[in-house]
Amino acid sequence: MGVTSRYWQLVKIDGVGRRQVQEITPAKVFFAELFPAIAHNADNDLPDAEIQRELLQVAQDAPIDRCLLAQRCLLCLISWQIEQACLQIAEKFGTTHGFSSVDLLPYVLDDDGSIQPSDDYQCSARKILQTFDPQQSSLTTWTTTRVKHDAGLNKFLLECGVYLVSDWAILNDTRPHQIQRIFTEFYSLTPHEIQQAQQLLDSYHAVYRTARLQQRAQGKGGKCSVPTTQQLQQIATLLASKTGQTFKSEIVLTKLQQLADRLRQYRIYIRGGYLPTESLDNLLPNNYVDTPKLLDNEDEQLEFLQLYRPQFLSCLEQALAVVIQSRVHKLQKKKGDKAKQFLTALQLFHCQNLSMTEIAARVELRAQDAVTRLLKLKEFRNDVSQQLLMMLCDRVLELAKKYSQIESLTTLEQQIKIALNEQVESVIREAEIQAQTARPYIKTSLFNDRLCRYLDVINEVK
Repeated sequence: MGVTSRYWQLVKIDGVGRRQVQEITPAKVFFAELFPAIAHNADNDLPDAEIQRELLQVAQDAPIDRCLLAQRCLLCLISWQIEQACLQIAEKFGTTHGFSSVDLLPYVLDDDGSIQPSDDYQCSARKILQTFDPQQSSLTTWTTTRVKHDAGLNKFLLECGVYLVSDWAILNDTRPHQIQRIFTEFYSLTPHEIQQAQQLLDSYHAVYRTARLQQRAQGKGGKCSVPTTQQLQQIATLLASKTGQTFKSEIVLTKLQQLADRLRQYRIYIRGGYLPTESLDNLLPNNYVDTPKLLDNEDEQLEFLQLYRPQFLSCLEQALAVVIQSRVHKLQKKKGDKAKQFLTALQLFHCQNLSMTEIAARVELRAQDAVTRLLKLKEFRNDVSQQLLMMLCDRVLELAKKYSQIESLTTLEQQIKIALNEQVESVIREAEIQAQTARPYIKTSLFNDRLCRYLDVINEVK
């Protein structure tokens, strides 16, 4: 009777949010009368589908008292399925986004267990039962679907940075012309990157979305699933005709998922949600500025890394200073106040997370493309990277000499250059990712942190 008891036991939460299971005695008695074989023989269980079909029939055609009891049995079952839907959401997203099923249940588990429905308030379970069509789906599927569409639950999830729509549904209802605005104003991508995204979405729509619309016209619904291998190959072929480049199916799938993720983060933000953030205290964990192991002795390796980390930060700060001062010096030779505009734009972009369009208005430039040309961010990061690597190589080689025999210095120097180059690339890559990520509430990179500190210092001096 463990499974069938769900038809007369209600999952609910008390006033302080604790989970409870309440037995509804009238529902239990009614269920035993309606299904005596099950009531008297626990091994004689009927399939859930048959039980639900019978209960639904009674709920529609029987006298009012039996109708309400049949509804109550179904509402009890729905309460268990609501809980399962919340557990699934929490299991999938909770650890990453900082919530548990306990946080979700109050939004959708609000049935008080009454037999007679209230005139003033309709709980989530009654809404689910009222809109359920057994010809279209199972009660389990419909309950899960309705839970995921609950307005209050979705508002909470958005605040946690979760948007419960599949990648493929997002891509289906995004128009190519929207890419231009979103990727320009929200992500500050280059015209070439925006064009690539539009071409990818166009190709996706021509294959996947067209097939989806044809299925709907034939009365075939269901959720959007991952594109088939054949569809991915068709998208790749279309994309090749637009770009002149050849893409493998798995690469197309990755690009589509990356595009959907950017659109997802944008939707989370405009709906009032928050994008992932990270404390500056976590920017420098012990392994953040580690190099691959260069020394065999573990004590020496630990001592070496303790000396290396502050050197890395110091070199990064100096590299930023050298490149910024060089850029300012060149701009001072040009007409107008380009140097001041550059410093202001650099600070607004990296430290206040404004879009290029917003920055253009603040520094009195014509449009976002003028800001892009002024900052030349890719060139800026490359210059910092070269300066940082050059400074680090000299300092780290001096540190390493204390722990190595003279005859091994040539090999050690090569090891150090390879290791440092990998790490510098990692820091610059992180900065590049941040520059291309949604502007508000984004994770702060080490590059941005040190850049903003330097800009704060020179502003104080002024």
